[in-house]
Amino acid sequence: MSIYSYMLTILGVVFWLFRAVITALYTSGNPLPIEPLNATWEIALVFASIPCLVFVLKRNIIGAAFYVGVYVSYFGTALYNSMNHVANTLNTNGQVDIIMSIIGIVIPVLTFIDVLVNKNRKGRPSKVESETDWYYKNKEYDRQFDERADRNQYKIR
Repeated sequence: MSIYSYMLTILGVVFWLFRAVITALYTSGNPLPIEPLNATWEIALVFASIPCLVFVLKRNIIGAAFYVGVYVSYFGTALYNSMNHVANTLNTNGQVDIIMSIIGIVIPVLTFIDVLVNKNRKGRPSKVESETDWYYKNKEYDRQFDERADRNQYKIR
């Protein structure tokens, strides 16, 4: 993985931790100025994100697609609702919701694109290991070795 992939994954994990802390504080009764968009769905999103982030680390495209689908469906509807609300009344809480929704959409989309174009995805490797292929893929070497072994019969007394 490249440094961009690592940084994007770390940014996704940090955003996940941020949303988990906000949700935990909101449900315990000590809310921060930033509140969850929907507390019930936010809890489900926090738990659904755990396997998604593991699949993203493993460079699995299906896990990354689920990750982007869940986040875009949750934050996309919240972004749309917040845009309509802010258009009617200018509110700082609505602006914070818009910024959080944009961040919640951009990080998974960039992660999905990164996993999609990553050449080092798990599966069939595209790079051939030239240091060991001569030993494992060379049938001529095996035949020569077998012929030498047949000629060199040592008797042990």
